[in-house]
Amino acid sequence: MTETREMIVRENGTNIHLVPTEKFKTVSITAKWRAPLTRETITKRALLPYVLQQGTVTYPDRSAIQAKLDELYGAVLSVDGSKKGDYHIITIRLEIANQKFISNESSIMDEAISLLNEIIFNPANEHDAFLPSIVNREKDTLRQKIGSVKDDKMRYANMRLIDEMCSDERYSLHIHGYKEDLESITPENLYAYYQSVLNNDQLDVYVAGDFDSTVMEEKVTQAFGRKQESETTTAEKPDKGKQLQQPNEIIETQNVQQAKLHFGYRTNITYADDDYGALHVFNGLFGGFPSSKLFINVREKNSLAYYAASRLESHKGLLFVFSGIAPDDYGQARQIIEEQLKAMKNGDFTEEEMKDTKALIINQLLETMDDAKGLVELLYQQVVAGTDRSPDQLIEDIKSVRKEDVVHAANKCELDTIYLLTSKGGELDE
Repeated sequence: MTETREMIVRENGTNIHLVPTEKFKTVSITAKWRAPLTRETITKRALLPYVLQQGTVTYPDRSAIQAKLDELYGAVLSVDGSKKGDYHIITIRLEIANQKFISNESSIMDEAISLLNEIIFNPANEHDAFLPSIVNREKDTLRQKIGSVKDDKMRYANMRLIDEMCSDERYSLHIHGYKEDLESITPENLYAYYQSVLNNDQLDVYVAGDFDSTVMEEKVTQAFGRKQESETTTAEKPDKGKQLQQPNEIIETQNVQQAKLHFGYRTNITYADDDYGALHVFNGLFGGFPSSKLFINVREKNSLAYYAASRLESHKGLLFVFSGIAPDDYGQARQIIEEQLKAMKNGDFTEEEMKDTKALIINQLLETMDDAKGLVELLYQQVVAGTDRSPDQLIEDIKSVRKEDVVHAANKCELDTIYLLTSKGGELDE
């Protein structure tokens, strides 16, 4: 395995991460803006990256930007917003062809960096406001996106589980924001908030690809360095989860054919903790793969679920279990799911199963690292967690996990909330 190299330079309030590698035929530049989650800002943050990609001073609309991207041999611009623990992350990413592989082209990188710089720092605006046509169009799109969550019952059930489980915590805030908050967003106040993001968010810029690090450092530092240090540069302590007396049970009825049974656990382990590798292996055995206990025992052996799986939230220390069941099977499905965690706590798994699961996890991580976007996301985990566990170190940690480590991690998991979305006539007796 080739070790991932990452050079970090802090310059003018920006963390520049250079990741030189010959794995990729393209060069990707990713800017990540991080700030604590707040209800006051979440809807503006959900809207902002989509407004930024719609036009700049030089390229005033999306078609002009697209024409420039096409001119740069089909460069790809993408944006999104995400939650990691108690933080919101705005991501703007540009992937371009490596000029090394194109004859008689020496300015692609300079032009690409200039374009990304303009998208971030010189968006289309007038009189200290974004263009109303762009803002109104993107507000309509976001409004539809927020409304569509209710139509995707799996996403809706997971959102409602987090609403209930983390009701007094920042993590409960909805990633796309809130319809009622959209009404108060104007081209003027969104532009004022954008200025606040530029000045106060922590900015990390990643460049991954085959390039000369010294040359690239100079180019990127000039393009993305800021005039002042940002105020939000250190990791904040995450909200403490509520103390559990007994698991919370939430049952909601809608006109659905397939019920959604979701569990939320507090793992009491995050990416920064020494036993995170053990938690990763625990999740793989518990519900992370088709060979896991949830899949085999809930879906295959007992035919109680159309799907059954688990997923970690690495920075908040949460574990989610998702299952789709017949409404009448709630009691039995709940019991068997709870039995699987009990089995993990009791060490009811073999060394062979653990070996196979570790191989699956490592292969999954290596596949992720073979993609520029995936590699950057893995490297960025360290920034959010405020730790130095690189993807390579995480793989080594997973290799060294012992059975007793997995059992110890399992025993730290506490059931917090059970959420059931079922049909109005569903049988709820246990």
